[in-house]
Amino acid sequence: MSFQTTITEDRRLSLLLVLNETPGYSANAFLLREAVGSIYGHTASLDQVRTDLAWLTEQGLVSSRTTADVTIATLTARGVDVATGRAV
Repeated sequence: MSFQTTITEDRRLSLLLVLNETPGYSANAFLLREAVGSIYGHTASLDQVRTDLAWLTEQGLVSSRTTADVTIATLTARGVDVATGRAV
C-alpha cells in the first residue's frame, strides 16, 4: 500500500468521525475540510473532500447532495457503524 493511499483512507475515516460528532450527522464540505484539518491534521483541498465524499457515498457510508455549489454530507447508519468501529 502506498503512503498516498494510507493518507486518503485516513482522511476519509476522519470525515466519518467528524460527521459522527456533528449534530444531525450532517455538514457541508467547507466545514468538513476545516474540521479534518484542525482536528486530524489533514490538509485537503475542497476538491479532495468532495471526491472523498463521493467515494463514501458510493460505499453507502454517507449520503450527499449539492445545491448551489455547496456539497452537504449526512452520515448513514452504516457510516456510524464504521465511525464507531462496529464495522470495517
